[in-house]
Amino acid sequence: MSLEVTRKENQQPTPPTGGHNGNGMALLQSMATTHRLRLNPNTEHKPESYEGLHLEFSPLLFSSLERYLPPLMLSHSRDSKLHYMRDIILRYSPEGERTRVQKQREYRQKIISHYQPLHRELYAMHASNFFAPSFLKAINENKEESFRSIMAEPTQGVFTFEMLQPHFCELLLSEVENFEKWVHETKFRIMRPNTMNKFGAVLDDFGLETMLGKLMEDFIRPISKVFFSDVGGSTLDSHHGFVVEYGINRDVELGFHVDDSEVTLNVCLGKQFSGGDLFFRGVRCDKHVNTETQSDEILDYSHVPGRAVLHRGRHRHGARATTSGHRVNLLLWCRSSVFRELRKYQKDFSSWCGECQREKKERQRVSIAATKQELLKREGKPAT
Repeated sequence: MSLEVTRKENQQPTPPTGGHNGNGMALLQSMATTHRLRLNPNTEHKPESYEGLHLEFSPLLFSSLERYLPPLMLSHSRDSKLHYMRDIILRYSPEGERTRVQKQREYRQKIISHYQPLHRELYAMHASNFFAPSFLKAINENKEESFRSIMAEPTQGVFTFEMLQPHFCELLLSEVENFEKWVHETKFRIMRPNTMNKFGAVLDDFGLETMLGKLMEDFIRPISKVFFSDVGGSTLDSHHGFVVEYGINRDVELGFHVDDSEVTLNVCLGKQFSGGDLFFRGVRCDKHVNTETQSDEILDYSHVPGRAVLHRGRHRHGARATTSGHRVNLLLWCRSSVFRELRKYQKDFSSWCGECQREKKERQRVSIAATKQELLKREGKPAT
């Protein structure tokens, strides 16, 4: 089975890339003439929080980068470390990207300064009120066996688990409806979540950016570090959070595509609906995105409110038609600037691309067969 895959991208400018690990640091070092970073992170150092500051870049980017500061810098004030890291990022980030990021922040600030939230408790992370107890227990234990105890893996690399409490789903649905009402009444022109969805809202745009950042950093990154390390799961440092809506007078279905993310969290919020199943068709790199689907890569998944699906952004998927009712899903695209930078210089993605893996195995098979034939020839035995 072969389908044409669309690259599903958001309309917001993506955060600038920057290295946070060994190879990424070498790239940064070559571009920063006065400031240098460690080649390897200080894993014992606990970074400071940069939330609440007026920054051109994501606060998580600075928190991640802090682990790579020279030892002497770690004892300096937060402002000193901030200026040190900012100087490196500005050298590395293209001016056009910085301009787009600044415009995005101005757009968000304009919304936040006028929109009045309905449920303010949503705007800060209250884990015990948001998450299912089983999910919280697994996160607190932070072990692979704990994660697997609450998860199903119906096909390789797609994990499903109970995540959100019904009350949280109701509050978020109500907040989104309130925001959409405000948009309609004020005739404010908003950007939709991505290039494929004409309905839905970007949650980051009306004040939920900090809460979703904590969701990624404290709850999704620990899981991704275990299951998606091959695509930057341990270095997730930015996100794009939004809701999508399907049903009558809304989007009906979603075509076959890959996400603009390293790891995607997809949680159904409700409401009452029929249809809308997700279908997955294997993980692919850019070169192989439209190759055939193997039988063991086929998965159809039916949404359940409060239940999450976690997968690689490059896992090809789509959504079938929602035949009745109204379905709303929360999406969190989690990104790693390290992985994105390093991917530019790689040609072999056999650690995660299904087709690269098959090509590698075929090359190995051919090589082994050729070696065997040569050995038989030398021993004077007939080739088989």
